[in-house]
Amino acid sequence: MSSPNPQVIPLPVATQERTLHFPSQRGGHTPSPTPGGEATQDLEITNILLLDDDADLADTLKLLLESRNFVVTTARNGVEGLREAMGMDFDVIICDMMMPTMPGDMFYLAVQKVKPYLCPRFLFVTGNGDDPRTNDFLQRADGLVVFKPVPGEELLQMISLVLQRNARQQH
Repeated sequence: MSSPNPQVIPLPVATQERTLHFPSQRGGHTPSPTPGGEATQDLEITNILLLDDDADLADTLKLLLESRNFVVTTARNGVEGLREAMGMDFDVIICDMMMPTMPGDMFYLAVQKVKPYLCPRFLFVTGNGDDPRTNDFLQRADGLVVFKPVPGEELLQMISLVLQRNARQQH
């Protein structure tokens, strides 16, 4: 369920300020008045890194998120994800727990070593809610979790929570 108007959170980035608009059902850009009174387009960019080895699921989630004006970069495992995370500070990192080459927990720990400020931006996805190792890690990481199969609206709500949490930590 989404509100009729998107929430707006100004987020300082270096010397620029970006405005993030949470997704709304209607999508599109929200015009904002300039000092001269004319309407302009707000910069609405939320960059998401999506890690999942299931290509069909990753493609489906990418389409859903892009339809809500998110910019999505996908990676099929933690090694690819780490390469992407080194090149960009993503606003949200959606990370599957069970992946080949480098699973989600190892990816998180690698990011924690080199860019610890990205850790609160993680949203973990798992189909193994009964796995004690996964549960232990998720409790220690203090991250948000979505269980597979991933309901689209629940994913969007969790992304909003991650963005809100990040905005509070930056103030």
